Amino acid sequence: MSRNGVRDADVVALGRPRSAEAPARKRVVELDVLRGFALCGILLANVKPIAHRGGELGTAQLPETTAATVLHLLVDQRFFPIFSVLFGVGFALLFESARARARQPRVVLLRRMLALLAVGLLHFLVLWKGDILTVYAVLGLLVLLPSTWLPRRVVAIAAGVLIVVSVALFGGWYSLVPGLFLLGSALTRYGVVGRIGSGPRTTARLGLVFALVAVPVAVLQLRADGTAARIAYPAAGLLTAGAYVCGMVLLLRTRLAGPLTTVFRPLGRMALTNYLTATVLVLAISGVAGDADRWSVGGVVAVAATVLCVQWGWSVIWLRRCHQGPVEWLWRWVTWWQRPPLRRPR
Repeated sequence: MSRNGVRDADVVALGRPRSAEAPARKRVVELDVLRGFALCGILLANVKPIAHRGGELGTAQLPETTAATVLHLLVDQRFFPIFSVLFGVGFALLFESARARARQPRVVLLRRMLALLAVGLLHFLVLWKGDILTVYAVLGLLVLLPSTWLPRRVVAIAAGVLIVVSVALFGGWYSLVPGLFLLGSALTRYGVVGRIGSGPRTTARLGLVFALVAVPVAVLQLRADGTAARIAYPAAGLLTAGAYVCGMVLLLRTRLAGPLTTVFRPLGRMALTNYLTATVLVLAISGVAGDADRWSVGGVVAVAATVLCVQWGWSVIWLRRCHQGPVEWLWRWVTWWQRPPLRRPR
């Protein structure tokens, strides 16, 4: 019996942890690094749309130059698929944790998505119409939450079908998110995420296939018109994203693992905080730098680099003193309906 007269069993039934001392799941370093890496690419793609104060993705175009074409091929629709898959991975990992810690694990997931929806709506209404958090939250409720009742085989098949349909009929973008969410969930439930970093030969072969197929598809994206171009654009993005992930996982097994972890992991551990504050920083810079329509590719890269350097600095400093970022901490509080520790013990 708790001090307020509510039985402990009733608290658990509401989705709170069985024990305040329940051990937290050990973080997977590779996932943090990939999340930070994806965040960098997403910011690079979003700088001009954000600077247009209210524009959605794709509404702010760079002048047609060779540099802009290269940036387009390397960035557009190349990083948000990584982030979307990682969101599905995180959801599945949280469900595993919630099943071990709460009597009603789906209540935990429901609170998490509703909290994200509230944050996304605030971001959308106050700062930027291109916010993707609302999309993630709604699709998390409509796709990921129901998928927890489905066998993993069905989830994997549904992921493949949804991705193919999105590419073939809708040209990617937001329509890809449901399939990518389910792909991340399926990879987790089949144990692939738990084995990330093992089997470098398989990873290398898969990455090589992604890269070799991505090149001609990207060329088709540039040269084709109509239906072929509409299909090639998201297809090239998915293939390039796959090559990026495989390449990063392989690099994390080399001597570059230390520097890459140092650069990307702090950004990835505070991904939600950094995603939100990036909007504020880009808007502040655009207010000083002037008309974003005049920004060159170099200017866009410089703005993104400036924002990321600031965010990396405060992420490192914050994480030395705290377990997680401020928005992540609040999100975790609402998720488990119990205040988690924030500051690290001295």
